[in-house]
Amino acid sequence: MSKRAPLPTLFLSHGSPMHALDAGAAGKAWARLGRTLPRPRALLIASAHWETNLPMLTGNPKPETIHDFFGFPEPLYRIRYAAPGEPEIAARALAALKDAGFTAAIDGCRGFDHGAWSPLLHMYPQADVPVVQVSLQTALGPRHHLALGRALAPLAAEGVLVIGSGHMTHNLRDRRADGAPPLAYAREFQTWTDAQIRVRDLDALSDYRSRGPHGARAHPTEEHFMPLFFALGAAAPVFHAERMHDGIESGALAMDAYRFDPVRSS
Repeated sequence: MSKRAPLPTLFLSHGSPMHALDAGAAGKAWARLGRTLPRPRALLIASAHWETNLPMLTGNPKPETIHDFFGFPEPLYRIRYAAPGEPEIAARALAALKDAGFTAAIDGCRGFDHGAWSPLLHMYPQADVPVVQVSLQTALGPRHHLALGRALAPLAAEGVLVIGSGHMTHNLRDRRADGAPPLAYAREFQTWTDAQIRVRDLDALSDYRSRGPHGARAHPTEEHFMPLFFALGAAAPVFHAERMHDGIESGALAMDAYRFDPVRSS
C-alpha cells in the first residue's frame, strides 16, 4: 500500500445504543468528524465490547451487525450497519502485531458490536468505508493497550483511520435521569484526564486509578477506558489533542471525543 499523509487517531465515548436512533450532541460531533476528516481507506476500531485473551482482528468480508444489548426499543434491533470488512487490512494489522511481539489471530466470523457501529453510523452513514475491529485484553491494563496501539500505528500512514471506542467515565450504577446535572466526580476525572492528554503524560494516565481523582469510581471495570490508551498508542509520538465533545450524559457518563493529530517537526 502506498503511503499517504498520516491520519489522526480518534477516541470516542460511544454512549448508549440509543445514540443510533437519536444522535444527540455526541452523535453530531461524530458526524462532523466524518465530514471533515480525509476519507480513509479503511477503519480499524477497538471497542470496549469485544474482549479476548489475546488480540483478535475481524477477518469477515461481510460482518453482521451485533445487537449486544437488551431492553431497548424495537427499532434499534432493526438497524443494520452493512459496512464491508477488509481482510487485507486485517492481515496487515496481524502482521504488524506479530512483528511487535504480540500473539494475535484473525476471527473470520465476528461482526460489529454497538461500540463500533453506533458511532460509525453517524460518521459514515453510507457504510461505504471498510471496517476491521480489534479486541481488547482489559486484564492486561493501560500499558498493554498503549503498546497494542503503537504496533498498529503504521497503518495510519497507509490511509487507515484508527479509532478507540469506549467511554471517558463509565459507572452505570451512578447513572441519573436524562438531563441530570453532571456529578462532581465525573467532571473532576474528565478534567484531570484532559490535562494529562494535553501534556502527553501517558505514565500518569496509565496509573489513573492511583494518580487521578476518583479513577476507580469513574471506571469500576476498566474495559471502557482501555480504548483511550489504544488510540493514544496509535497516535504519533508527538500529537496535538483536540477535544471534539465533552458533554456528560445521565449525570455520570462523560462523552468525550478526541482527535490526536500528528505534529510535524520543523
